[in-house]
Amino acid sequence: MSVTQHSLLVLVLRQQMQPYQALTPGEALRELLHDADEGLLGFDPISPLKPHLGADFESLTSRLRQVIAKRYELPEWSADDYLLHKRADHLAAASEAYHVAGWSREDIGATLGIRLAPIMPDPLPRLAGLQPWQPWPPKQAASLFLGKLRELVSAVHLDDPASMSSVIEREVTIERLTNAFLRLPAKTQRRVRHPLTGNSLTDTFVYVETTDASLQSLEGVIVDGERDEEGEWVLDGEFTVFTTEEELIRVSGWGCHVEIQ
Repeated sequence: MSVTQHSLLVLVLRQQMQPYQALTPGEALRELLHDADEGLLGFDPISPLKPHLGADFESLTSRLRQVIAKRYELPEWSADDYLLHKRADHLAAASEAYHVAGWSREDIGATLGIRLAPIMPDPLPRLAGLQPWQPWPPKQAASLFLGKLRELVSAVHLDDPASMSSVIEREVTIERLTNAFLRLPAKTQRRVRHPLTGNSLTDTFVYVETTDASLQSLEGVIVDGERDEEGEWVLDGEFTVFTTEEELIRVSGWGCHVEIQ
């Protein structure tokens, strides 16, 4: 599995270990980003290989982990939390080895040093067109990871910070809106400069609410507007949204509260 799908798997497994007490957003974010250094490096070695990569590699990954923890203000691990995290991580690794790579339980114990039995049901939500334990397509996995990251970073309160329901629903909505946009007359499509692509890696889904007494609101994907030097939408200017009602609406951002979802 990709680092992104593995990280989401560990998050869900970790929550299952305390089913009657939801993780805090900070705890969930810490689980989600536990392998973020590997994501940044683009290299995900199995644990038995790591000691052979040398002190320089360990120093590099250690510095990356420190930077990530500082950037996202992750809570420090307590001894008990870290034990639960490692159990979830090892369960994920053993289950991936068994279901995805086809290793035997004996191979998992001998090679990975993991004595935990792989879990049988896939705890991640089943995505359309995919089988349980099937590695997700890279863009789809990255989109869901990014959606969960945004949710945990921006959330003031979540009833279930480990739930995947809202991020999957958002990706399904973006895909639906993309198909609807492609059915619009070609003349209408040409009115916007940034047509939809079908996932949140490139499509920006927003919630917009007016700040006057009318309190009107809409949700949808930005398809036109100005971008800053870093390529981000300028949300306090004018921009166009293809809404969940499948309408093109021009928004004056300076008179609205805008949230990227």
